[in-house]
Amino acid sequence: MATESANPVTMVVQPHVTQPIAAQGERPEKFSGNDFKRWHQKMLFYLTTLNLTRFLSEEVPVVSEGETDTQKRAAMDAWGHGDFLCRNNILNGLSDTLYNVYSSATTARALWESLEKKYKTEDAGLKKFIVEKVLDFKMVVSKTVMNQVQEFQMILHDLHAEGMKLSESFQVAAMIEKLPPLWKNFKNYLKHKRKEMGLEGSKGNWKLWQT
Repeated sequence: MATESANPVTMVVQPHVTQPIAAQGERPEKFSGNDFKRWHQKMLFYLTTLNLTRFLSEEVPVVSEGETDTQKRAAMDAWGHGDFLCRNNILNGLSDTLYNVYSSATTARALWESLEKKYKTEDAGLKKFIVEKVLDFKMVVSKTVMNQVQEFQMILHDLHAEGMKLSESFQVAAMIEKLPPLWKNFKNYLKHKRKEMGLEGSKGNWKLWQT
């Protein structure tokens, strides 16, 4: 009796596919007290890549002392671990000096709010200081006009760096008003011509006039 040969069974093993992990952002350079706005934005992005930003605003969950629900206890422990990671990532983004100052903060939210309260206020003070420099700046006859124009442009650059943008026409008008009183006739000339000139054009006119 002929036996029916069995077809060989081929086993196909599916390869194990590892789920992609979101790329972790670059850790910001340590904050030492300067340029808080830039560091703040970079740290916020970094914490976002770690899925930790919720701990910057959430209140500490409260579980009663006699709570026996294991799920609530587990949720509390998980929250505490996440807050610990968030808090220490922020602390590790501070210089050693600032680390010592702020390491006593008990939660990530308390730490974050303390930094914002301190340095956002200082940033606002810096903006006010730069605005006052723009308003108070006056050219004098004892210095060359072009050097003073460049000096004023540096102040405007600082203003722009703080997020306060000025149109080119406003910058031209402001520079004209800063000219020395002895340049009254030329100032009037530039006022009539400023609609036709950009910032570079007006600087060229000043250079020609000075020579």
